Amino acid sequence: MISFQSNLPLVRFHDGQIMPFERNWLVGSLAKAASDAGYKKWWLAAHVTESVTNYFEKDFDETIVTIPRLEKAVQSVLQVIGYADVAGHFQAAPPPARISLAELARDAGHGYELMFFELLKSRLHDAITAKAEKLEICDAHSGVKLLRSAKNWRKDCSGLLDEIVAFVRGEVGGTGPRQELQVQVS
Repeated sequence: MISFQSNLPLVRFHDGQIMPFERNWLVGSLAKAASDAGYKKWWLAAHVTESVTNYFEKDFDETIVTIPRLEKAVQSVLQVIGYADVAGHFQAAPPPARISLAELARDAGHGYELMFFELLKSRLHDAITAKAEKLEICDAHSGVKLLRSAKNWRKDCSGLLDEIVAFVRGEVGGTGPRQELQVQVS
């Protein structure tokens, strides 16, 4: 038997991609819907998210929820609490794109920075093409240490991390006019 960390189902997107149910992702989707409905600082997004999360934890018997089913559950909660206008604007945001710098460094091989940057460029292009609204670049320190073949963080590691951040900014910013992409490096 497979046991998940929580009783929350996985979320299956229209393209078949599956990700864990994430509260922050749903809060962001609700905040956008509220903003589109005219509520610029809508304080109920977290409360609606908790209500929907509670339903999926306790009353939903399946291990995967589709986007249409998730959207229907959220819209039902919004209508019950009197925010049909927000429900009319609600659409689940695309899943956040994630890039592990440690994974890319392993794929490139220790010390092969040129290959690393080519792999990073390809993954960034994939995220931009998929119209992701949020890009999470994770494992930055471990990825940089792998590239530098360093056991501990050194000054040259900081320089390489700065170079990677500048590269990401250049690639994301150089794509011409497009929707906003929130980038987080950790």
